[in-house]
Amino acid sequence: MPRVEISLTGQTLKLLDDGGRLLHGYTVSTSRNGAGELKDSYCTPRGRHIIRAKIGAGVAENTIFIGRRPSGEIYTPALGERHPGRDWILTRILWLSGCEPGFNRLGQVDTMRRYIYIHGSPDHAQMGSPGSIGCIPCTTATSSSCSKR
Repeated sequence: MPRVEISLTGQTLKLLDDGGRLLHGYTVSTSRNGAGELKDSYCTPRGRHIIRAKIGAGVAENTIFIGRRPSGEIYTPALGERHPGRDWILTRILWLSGCEPGFNRLGQVDTMRRYIYIHGSPDHAQMGSPGSIGCIPCTTATSSSCSKR
């Protein structure tokens, strides 16, 4: 089964095959607050995770999600200019769940209850340096290809 590896220092997402060979590599943006697992920290959690849910199959590219549901809107640069502070979650959501009780699962460190995703973002969003509020945004093309695996 393919796996995804995120590098917080390199700001990269690697999609690897069963043998660990690189299938695709992408630039992402992790949390501007750094790494961490605590609830309300707005940090990107570390450790082993599984993709608990894949959301967005069959939606149009740049579909905007609010509360993990399509809002009925399609992102455009003009819409982005009208709402510059909005946290854009586009096209696909890969909802992560921690695998390590006490570190990234259960209690105050539960990745899933923190709503941490790999998700699509506008193509012009800055990637390659920390800037998110905990999730791992990537361009919509990246999130689409990862979710198809």
